[in-house]
Amino acid sequence: MPWLAGTALLHSAVVMEKRNALKIWTLLLAILAFSLSLIGTFLVRSGVLTSVHTFANDPARGVFILAILVVFIGGGLTLFAWRAPMLKQGGLFAPISREGALVLNNLFLTTACLTVLVGTLYPLALEALTGEKISVGAPFFNLTFAPLFIPLVFAMPFGPLMAWKRGDILGVAQRLTVAFGVGIVAIAVTFAATGQWSSLAPFGIGLGVFVMIGAVTDVVERVGLFREPFSTVRRRAIGLPRSAWGTALAHFGVAVTLLGIVGVTTWASERIMALKPSQTISLSGYDLTFDGLVQRSGPNYREAVAKFTVREAGVPIGVMEPSKRNFASRATTTTEAALMTRGVSQLYLSLGDTGADGSVSVRLYYKPMVLLIWLGAVVMAMGGALSLSDRRLRVGAPKPAAKPAMLPAE
Repeated sequence: MPWLAGTALLHSAVVMEKRNALKIWTLLLAILAFSLSLIGTFLVRSGVLTSVHTFANDPARGVFILAILVVFIGGGLTLFAWRAPMLKQGGLFAPISREGALVLNNLFLTTACLTVLVGTLYPLALEALTGEKISVGAPFFNLTFAPLFIPLVFAMPFGPLMAWKRGDILGVAQRLTVAFGVGIVAIAVTFAATGQWSSLAPFGIGLGVFVMIGAVTDVVERVGLFREPFSTVRRRAIGLPRSAWGTALAHFGVAVTLLGIVGVTTWASERIMALKPSQTISLSGYDLTFDGLVQRSGPNYREAVAKFTVREAGVPIGVMEPSKRNFASRATTTTEAALMTRGVSQLYLSLGDTGADGSVSVRLYYKPMVLLIWLGAVVMAMGGALSLSDRRLRVGAPKPAAKPAMLPAE
């Protein structure tokens, strides 16, 4: 939730900086982003929700965080209600404009944030009021997020190409013709490669490619590539604000992450099997042969390590060694999964229980394109860092020159 509200805040702040508009809304988003961070901390640290982040849950700590939450959120919203009406109205703009595109961005992001908030708190409120326990899981979020994020991502390339105050959506669409064409080609190629005509994955791949080419188109249009001499293009590229480069890079990263999400959710596969030495488990073109189980000693544990030889098309490509560690001092056992990276895809292998006949149960996962999710996040972070290094943020926005003093009449 803080990520969604924070992203909306960044885009809203652009409108406030350029057009002196949406000041009240931007302040409210700033308060909400910080408030949602506190709410998330309270939910997982107090033990209200079971999460991977509840490693330090403590009811007493939860009460302390709740008190902080009441003071800061209550105080912030009180000051907002008191001072916000004193802010002056900013500049006006047409719905079809860059400001309008950023407002649309805010609408989708805040709605998605509200969806997560409702899906998280509704089961808790229902249990507190009626005692009935329900769970809200992946199906709810998948059904609510897709209708919100598909149009949001589709509109992403249009925003940077729109003019401030009043834009021309038909002109922008014409400049995105190449991006549309490449996206359609990507859809056709994905259909032909996978043969999954009933799947929506090719459309997701096409959408990601469209956004990537759209981000590149923004820079191409700004520097006049293919229209101006190289010397002019070079001079414009050097003079282009870093925030423009950062915007294009961040949007490109979103598209890369989208490709990774589509690949993992559509083509991921797994298999569970009990193996004896010399037996093989196969998945997605990879063959893993179980070579045996050995015992090893660590600093404070003993582990059973299984060795697997991995082959692709009959050619050995590596070894995977998952293990199970036993910590005698704490009387606990942990599973150490093995990982093999193949391009932007990964194989995961974990051990299960050992049978009386010497067999070992294993769980094998194949996650295609999963590294694109993390690569896209890195690209987005680089875009944000590049934007923050913009000159106007390092030296401050230029101030209007003072008017010269009037000379006394002679």
